[in-house]
Amino acid sequence: MESLTTTGLYFDGLSARAHPVRLRLGERLEIVGEAIRLDWSLLDLRAADTAPPLTRIGHASASGSVEFEDAAFAAHLATSSPGLRRTEREGGLVRLVLWSVAAGLSVVLIAIYGVPAAADRLAPQVPPAMEAQFGRAVEAQVVDLLGTPPLCANPVGRAALDRLVARLAGTMDLPVAPQVSVRRSTIANALALPGGRVIVLSDIIEKSDSADAFAAILAHEFGHLAARDPIRSLIRASGTSFLLSLVLGDLTGSTVLVAAGQAAIAAGYSREAERAADAAAVAAVDRAGGDGRALAGILERITAANDEKPGGLASLLRSHPYTAERATAIRATPGAGKAGTDSLLSEGDWRNLRRVCDAEDRTSPSD
Repeated sequence: MESLTTTGLYFDGLSARAHPVRLRLGERLEIVGEAIRLDWSLLDLRAADTAPPLTRIGHASASGSVEFEDAAFAAHLATSSPGLRRTEREGGLVRLVLWSVAAGLSVVLIAIYGVPAAADRLAPQVPPAMEAQFGRAVEAQVVDLLGTPPLCANPVGRAALDRLVARLAGTMDLPVAPQVSVRRSTIANALALPGGRVIVLSDIIEKSDSADAFAAILAHEFGHLAARDPIRSLIRASGTSFLLSLVLGDLTGSTVLVAAGQAAIAAGYSREAERAADAAAVAAVDRAGGDGRALAGILERITAANDEKPGGLASLLRSHPYTAERATAIRATPGAGKAGTDSLLSEGDWRNLRRVCDAEDRTSPSD
């Protein structure tokens, strides 16, 4: 390609000063002047709107521009540079679309890969005071999602429950002292929440045929607390909303709480987390003086009850094969094998605990 030359003025885009330059058009556009040596690809040249005979040329990714009044040079430049008349608006729109797609993809990738990984790292770092605040708010949200079942507060039954909680907690390495509440419900379930909170739905007490069985249910939830499973699970469920709220120091926003409450009810722990909580429960009940293998029987009874009442809330169970695997593993755990002795509580305390939802103060001797 034969080269053409002309003269013009270069503007660096940083000041209004005009720099005299010589332009050479060949395979590329060369711009040479005092302390100025530029070599622009013809594919990157963009023409600005000007009134003839003035021509103003810029670079697609640089701030400077050059002006000249040579019509023949301008005509050859238009022939040689295919993108010369592409406007910045068109280029900007393409870039905007590409950036939008990239941003959306980033959010999806963070949600799929980043948040679960962040949850494992963040869960142990959430300050106890902030987690306690979050736990109170999540508990209120969960109670609302459950239809606000009444709180069970029979004083003698409550006292028996408190003794059992203290006895179990004394055998476990828990981040905070557990706060257990019982709600009247026809659903057999127990939910571990952030901040050491546990909600027991009363039907699970009805389905427990011994103090050891119910103690194992409690200890299972305490196992989740010890592993920080509730806060980890809720970080994953709330996703970037939780991360933003953590940065802002406010974990009680409605978006976070709704996701957290639904996640708490679903109790979507991994099989590994459930097995670890089972093992922790068996060991804790054994150390407290009972037989943790009673957990196997209560899991199987809940499975049978769920067959009779399809639907409803998720419980400690996932599926028949999984429940059977868990029960088998629990029964195979080495231990004293004292099932059925009610050794963890006296008969009177166990009877009183089972009446924790009674309105009347019907009590039995606790020894």
